[in-house]
Amino acid sequence: MSTPPFNISAEAINRIAEISALLERHNIAVEGEQALKLRKANRIKTIHSSLAIEGNTLSENEVRDIINGKRVVAPIRQIQEVKNAIRVYDLYSQLNPFAEKDLLNAHGIMMEALTDDAGRYRSGGVGVFGESGLVHMAPPPQRVPELMGDLFTWLKKSKDHLLIRSCVFHYEFEFIHPFSDGNGRTGRLWQSLILGRLNPLFEHLPVENMVYANQQEYYNAIATSTREGQSGPFIDFMLNEILKALQKNIREEVPDKVPDKVPNKVPNKSELSILRLLADNPRLTRVELAEKSGLTENGIKKIITNMKAVGWIEREGSNKTGYWVIKYDLNS
Repeated sequence: MSTPPFNISAEAINRIAEISALLERHNIAVEGEQALKLRKANRIKTIHSSLAIEGNTLSENEVRDIINGKRVVAPIRQIQEVKNAIRVYDLYSQLNPFAEKDLLNAHGIMMEALTDDAGRYRSGGVGVFGESGLVHMAPPPQRVPELMGDLFTWLKKSKDHLLIRSCVFHYEFEFIHPFSDGNGRTGRLWQSLILGRLNPLFEHLPVENMVYANQQEYYNAIATSTREGQSGPFIDFMLNEILKALQKNIREEVPDKVPDKVPNKVPNKSELSILRLLADNPRLTRVELAEKSGLTENGIKKIITNMKAVGWIEREGSNKTGYWVIKYDLNS
């Protein structure tokens, strides 16, 4: 059995312990209607984020509308990408992450009507390009079936923790770049599937959303691992993102942990307008919000401060590269 090269750092060991402890704690998390709402919202975020990383410009609301069967006016390709992703994620519980044929089947659905070779390994060379040019030249196409076969054999037979295996598989998959298109979204889905074998929670945990908020760090971790010839840096990055996503999910599913600071309060007209703008584009700045809403920048600052205090919005990531998470149910 060929083993992919990777080093497990002390940080990775600590993160595995923290994640395992949180997964045990989740066993006592509340269930019910609120939990189902959160899972549906997370599925929307997952699809939106994974496709947005690939350049799809549809908002979360538009993704929600497509899921709900509503008509959306947008480029046909982008709508097709969302419809395909919905079909694949609906098959989550039926896909076997250890079966290569299921990977090919999932890619066939994910890329249906988007590429001529959906569901088949590429027959030509492919490179990954960044702002400075070629970042990574993938192995030649004739080696792809063998490399993928070896990777699945290792995934099935390795005794390493599933958290480690999920990260290594994700990195090696992107390194091999087995398909002509759709490698990013398929690789992220497959890591979620592997994690689902560790705990069913990962079906609803938006790891893709965390990657979306830290895209540059994600690509940096891949690049660093490629330079080092082993996936240790990528393992460290992904375990950190999984831990953060898990902490956030458990916080949301246990309502007593997030008390309602202002009971029965509802947004006024200006607050509702800002909430809708942020739902469509969570990365809008105060200046952009002021321009779109017609309010002053100071007025936006006050509204943002009030909505954070009430618990309607929450900031993820830094002021420069982060985004807003809408906690208020705009459909209520």
